[in-house]
Amino acid sequence: MVPARDRGGTPYEVTLELRRDGRSFGAVGERCGYFLATLTRRVSAARVDGSPEARSWPDESDRFPDPVPADAGMPGRVPLVSREPELFAFRRRERTDTAGAGELRCTLRTSCIWLSGPGDRGGEWRRSRRAVVEAWGSDGHGVRAVLTSGELADFLATLVREARRVGADYRDVLTSSPVRARHAPSGAIIDC
Repeated sequence: MVPARDRGGTPYEVTLELRRDGRSFGAVGERCGYFLATLTRRVSAARVDGSPEARSWPDESDRFPDPVPADAGMPGRVPLVSREPELFAFRRRERTDTAGAGELRCTLRTSCIWLSGPGDRGGEWRRSRRAVVEAWGSDGHGVRAVLTSGELADFLATLVREARRVGADYRDVLTSSPVRARHAPSGAIIDC
């Protein structure tokens, strides 16, 4: 985590510095901490029994929040839903960055497996859903991890804890309702 600081030196947001084998892999997600904290809350809420996601996905490991379509809320538009919807995509944000200069993204993938019944008694489809987290470095090399919803929740919670360690605190976001999520006044002067 690299803190974004205001003119007075107070951390108010973070950027992710990706590292692989101890070496820098890229810096992505300029000022992404608030978004990560919000997603952490949404993943935790989706995993709870009785959540809307629990009706569609009985196995807790398959429960992820549905991504918000980019065109949601636009009058007269039918929301577009991808076959592999994105939960997040962070890229480099420097003026001199070229395409593919570093990226961290998470998509949801659904798979189906046919489970045969005993003898010739048919069977059933078993659907599962996983988060695929991919990181691409500035040198063009990438790494990929396939995570259950619990593993993604742990990953996101670790990122939010790390952001807090460097001074950007999102506890208010984690405990607020999705409708009323706001940062508490930090006294920071945002230098945009």
